[in-house]
Amino acid sequence: MSSLGHAAPRAIATPCIKVCVVDGASSLCLGCYRTLSEIGGWSALDDAERARIMAELPARRDRIDPALRGD
Repeated sequence: MSSLGHAAPRAIATPCIKVCVVDGASSLCLGCYRTLSEIGGWSALDDAERARIMAELPARRDRIDPALRGD
């Protein structure tokens, strides 16, 4: 706690890797595999909802053309 009695803000877990390009065919970010609405609302989601989305991300990778993924 700070001297004012306020706790420091807690870091929010995020899959963002600062590669913010959305694939038009899948509507997923090529860096983190989230949708634009998920990215935009990320800080407003609770921990359980963020965890649910993060658990889905590895499977979403297959929805993106391998040529765009750099495979």
